[in-house]
Amino acid sequence: MMDRGLDIRSEHLLRDLAPQVLGVVIRRFRDFAAAEDAVQEALIAAALQWPREGIPDNPRAWLIRVAFRRMTDHVRSELARRQRETAAVADMEQLAPPVDAVSESDQDDTLILLFMCCHPALTSPSAIALTLRAVGGLTTAEIANAFLVPEATMAQRISRAKSSIKASGVPFGLPTSEEREQRLRAVLHVLYLIYNEGYTSSIGPHLQRLELSREAIRLTRAVHVLLPDDAEVAGLLALMLLTDARSTARMGTDEELIPLPRQNRALWDQTKISEGIALLTAALAKGSIGAYQLQAAVAAVHDEAARAEETDWPQILALYELLKCMSDNPMVTLNHAIAVAMVHGPSNGLELLRALDSDTRLAGHHRLDAVRAHLLEMAGDHETASKHYRIAAGRTTSIPERNYLMRQAARLSKTDEMAP
Repeated sequence: MMDRGLDIRSEHLLRDLAPQVLGVVIRRFRDFAAAEDAVQEALIAAALQWPREGIPDNPRAWLIRVAFRRMTDHVRSELARRQRETAAVADMEQLAPPVDAVSESDQDDTLILLFMCCHPALTSPSAIALTLRAVGGLTTAEIANAFLVPEATMAQRISRAKSSIKASGVPFGLPTSEEREQRLRAVLHVLYLIYNEGYTSSIGPHLQRLELSREAIRLTRAVHVLLPDDAEVAGLLALMLLTDARSTARMGTDEELIPLPRQNRALWDQTKISEGIALLTAALAKGSIGAYQLQAAVAAVHDEAARAEETDWPQILALYELLKCMSDNPMVTLNHAIAVAMVHGPSNGLELLRALDSDTRLAGHHRLDAVRAHLLEMAGDHETASKHYRIAAGRTTSIPERNYLMRQAARLSKTDEMAP
């Protein structure tokens, strides 16, 4: 045992191990809700015991053993409550082997869990929400932000998802090749959302949660190895790498947000950019163009510009035009409006934003006000821009984003005061 307390690194370790342990427990017991509870209890036990006793030499095996104990207790309790026959008890205890018999293999079940959670008994949004909880470790509030819905709505959706799985009678298990293809779209969307939450944390004091973005990249690489000929898998991996290449440059020493035009491009990771462009080039050559490939192409255009002023905005606008044909996602429309403003002027971009004012998915979302403020500033209307920066700051739950937006508002207010 290591003689040290549960520090930040150890907290990250628990977060990383949680989906792996959950995968093992679900695969063994075929009961998602009970397995999730057992793993949560194991994580709580670790948080209480490890600071006193030290981190185990094999923390993953430790968590699995504790979770198995909890599940064994649950199985016995359920059987006793239902007054099953003694033979049934013996059958179930065969399913849950003695704790000492638990394998401490280094096999990573996270990818298996990822496909398992995209269950045929669930609608795609419910499967994605449940998987974000199980694999990504996201809170209900973070998942709600990703789906642009209230937290209470998302809590109900996740609860119904668990109930639907239980009522369906279809056990969790490894998907067949055909099932894997059916679930792939949901799996990719989960990985996309996990990465986004890691790259720009939607809640709390930190701008980025690198453990999430790195895990999303790791899992997407694993899916790419599993399905090397799938162009959208390659497109998603390329998108992550091309975006992640800028992660160091987008944050200052105090975790303040540095927007893309002001970043020191010498800090961008050229190895990730090269790998991302190679993946994207190979994917586009296959002839089947998808949304992830188009988003990766936008990221590539940004990454290939030596200076912000050299960004090929007409090409980015053309890519967003194609994306709009594929998706009704309001965030695509929002980014399209920015590209229009950069090519045809801010008044044209602002006109496009008016259509989003009636979109309930973006009602009250800080990004709409932040983009409007940016375009108003471009148009020279500093007073109204400052107002919308403040509105956006009041609506975001990310402290670094809030601070950045307030600085923008204050800067414009000061500029107006100094004007003759």
